[in-house]
Amino acid sequence: MLKKGFSILSQGSALRDRKKLRVAAAGLVALFVGMTAFGTVQQSENPPIDPQTVVEELALSFGEMAPADQADEVYWREERFVRGDTFTSFLARLGINAKDASTLVRRNGGAQFFRSIGPGMSAQAETNADGDLYLLRLFTTQDRVVGLKRQGDEFVEFEEQIPLTRSVHMATGAISSSLFASTDAAGLPDSIATQVAEIFSGEIDFHRDLRRGDRFAVVYEMYYHGGQPIRSGRVLAAEFVNNGRVYRATWYEDSTGRGSYYTPEGKSLRKAFLRSPLEFSRVTSAFSMRFHPILKQWRQHKGVDYAAPAGTRIRATADGVVEFVGQKNGYGNTVILRHPNGITTLYAHMKGFASGIRRGARVEQGQTIGYVGATGWATGPHLHYEFHVNGVHRNPLKVTMPSSNPIPASEMRAFQEQVRPYLAHLDFLRDVRVASID
Repeated sequence: MLKKGFSILSQGSALRDRKKLRVAAAGLVALFVGMTAFGTVQQSENPPIDPQTVVEELALSFGEMAPADQADEVYWREERFVRGDTFTSFLARLGINAKDASTLVRRNGGAQFFRSIGPGMSAQAETNADGDLYLLRLFTTQDRVVGLKRQGDEFVEFEEQIPLTRSVHMATGAISSSLFASTDAAGLPDSIATQVAEIFSGEIDFHRDLRRGDRFAVVYEMYYHGGQPIRSGRVLAAEFVNNGRVYRATWYEDSTGRGSYYTPEGKSLRKAFLRSPLEFSRVTSAFSMRFHPILKQWRQHKGVDYAAPAGTRIRATADGVVEFVGQKNGYGNTVILRHPNGITTLYAHMKGFASGIRRGARVEQGQTIGYVGATGWATGPHLHYEFHVNGVHRNPLKVTMPSSNPIPASEMRAFQEQVRPYLAHLDFLRDVRVASID
């Protein structure tokens, strides 16, 4: 074995020697070629050039640049605004000293910067070593930058549009406790998790139907500026396995620019009515007999109550026309929408109404019509929602919601070509999941 190893080393050494000879030979050829070229120049009619070396001192000028030891060192720091942050704590994490932070909060409390900031957004601060602020900028979700820059002892606002680049991301995970806890663990933005809940809301009741071990896979858009994630985009495809049953959805946009979610077979997932008027909340009182918390007696509860923080947006569950808007006895601030086929929906206890919501106004499914409050007979902020068919109360959690039209046969080929890569991503995530389980 030792001899065999030695033989291999010897052969390798011989190979290296032959390579050295070839390199040396190539060098000699190049040298002779160079000498020939040089000789050609020497034989020209021009007199030979006598090279001379000249050494001179040059005075270098750097304009107004200060010496390195006198110039302020500039630092850039970037942080993401998270739940629980205050403006003061956020500015401190950005390395801004207490003096400038106090100036920002005291004098710029109503500035566009502070009105725009929210959880998940990133901000950048330019400071010196002492934390004096030069520039503060925030990447908003509206494809723009808002910020503050120093002018003397003050800070002035600025705002500018930014170009974004689109990237497609994938994520998968399992339900352990709640949807948002699991999507957070998978690194999904909250807006993507909300879209997933909306897409499958006609098939899955995310308030009651989730099971530990349910799984999800999502293909979605993210938009970047200078390598920095600015905002999430649209869910392009999603899969949800609920209690062993697989649901799939993919986004399709037709030639007119109208888009919606469909099953891989082209069946529309858009229901005529959303199951819930809130993006995500929990049911505190269902459609049933209950002991009324104010009247102190058993009564039929002819709607569904959703707990949510005051100010949460309330959305129309279907296209319709505003039939009533205003105060309505124990309902407090109330909106009633009229829909086709004798259906009306009622939204009560609102804190206030959205702009443009007035009697006779047309609204679209998902449009904000008001905000969660505690007006009327309410013990705390929540939404009371009712669903009526020809004046009869129906349980909105159990009534069958009709679907929209499927993909027409004439568009099926275009549909399949457009959604094929999205579904391939879902297949890939499924394979990854199976491999990780194995």
